[in-house]
Amino acid sequence: MRWASHGFAPSEPPLTPETPSWWSPEAHARRRGYLAARGAIKASMRAWLASEGFTETECGQLQRSPGNEAHLHGFETAFIAENGARTPLYLNTSPEFAMKKLLAAGETRIFDFARAFRNRETGQRHAPEFTMLEWYRADAAIDAVMADSAALARLAAEAAATRSLAFRGAVCDPFAEPEILTLTDAFARHAGIDLEPVLTDAAGLAAAARKAGIETSPGASWTDVFSAVLVTRIEPKLGQGRLTFLHRYPISEAALSRPYPDDPRFAERFELYACGVELANGYRELTDAAALRARQEAEMDLKQQVYGERYPLDEDFIAAVAAMPEASGVALGFDRLVMLAAHAPQISDVIWTPLPVEER
Repeated sequence: MRWASHGFAPSEPPLTPETPSWWSPEAHARRRGYLAARGAIKASMRAWLASEGFTETECGQLQRSPGNEAHLHGFETAFIAENGARTPLYLNTSPEFAMKKLLAAGETRIFDFARAFRNRETGQRHAPEFTMLEWYRADAAIDAVMADSAALARLAAEAAATRSLAFRGAVCDPFAEPEILTLTDAFARHAGIDLEPVLTDAAGLAAAARKAGIETSPGASWTDVFSAVLVTRIEPKLGQGRLTFLHRYPISEAALSRPYPDDPRFAERFELYACGVELANGYRELTDAAALRARQEAEMDLKQQVYGERYPLDEDFIAAVAAMPEASGVALGFDRLVMLAAHAPQISDVIWTPLPVEER
């Protein structure tokens, strides 16, 4: 949903298997310090959000739709009534749909440490079940939630009694002034690609990617080529030494974000990176229900084409978007931030009861 899901899947080192299992006293003792840091970080974040006037929500985990992005994969289940009738439901991939309904109901500053579930995502920084910290500020510009994101990254380091975020040999100082980088600048700097002339030209972008040494499948969509360049050439360079805010995404890559008034080709969306790892994804929220429906239907058409399936639209969510106030919001991968702040080797080290490797 809000936390980005790319169509291009980069290679990633596998999870380090525990010998013995994570619940053995030996394995648990190895992870215990990371888990203690997790608790300290969560308590510190809760206190900070409360000091900013936020109310904590507890959104349900069952939804009519897990999200309507082509490369997002949910866990499906069903509600079975007493008469045996079945209603398809999904575990949420994000609390976004529910939280925006709360904004429409009148809430103005809300956050949720939400359990989230995504299929087809495992590795050193991915888990099929994880915790997402999501928050919204009504009547706030995107700059306000960017500042929140940087503040929470610093807070995590402080709570973990460190001055740095670290992962796989990379180090980031969250107390340094963050780098602010547009997508067009990032493509030019790190991939040697001039993005603006090929913003709607899949073949042109693919040709530019090939020239930069990035091969994609014949007939790949614009989004797939964009994701391949972003994941292989750009993301590893971000958040090195200091936090990086990557912003002004092409509008096609920001399904639930408003376009910039000065240039509607780009969206008011950012991602926050540290040590080459995406930590947070934020939007100035779209409140145009007709545009939302059109974007979601197009995404589901693409999902049908690529994966042979589609998810239903949540009509209540679409109605709520039309009724909600102007707002900006962020989804932050809480486990990922803990992993970097605690200097843990992999995401399973900071999850109390990780899914065993043999089941992944």
